[in-house]
Amino acid sequence: MKAIVDLFSTDYGLASISGILFMIGMAIWFFRFFTRKMNESERAQGVKR
Repeated sequence: MKAIVDLFSTDYGLASISGILFMIGMAIWFFRFFTRKMNESERAQGVKR
């Protein structure tokens, strides 16, 4: 229980939470970005055939 209190009430706990949330957000953004680019590439190759 002390770990959760430290996580949400100390500066290093809040920095850890913000770092974790940033990494998760970045992973979601990269996944969507690369998926979109792969779909665009497939459509472009399909038109050239």
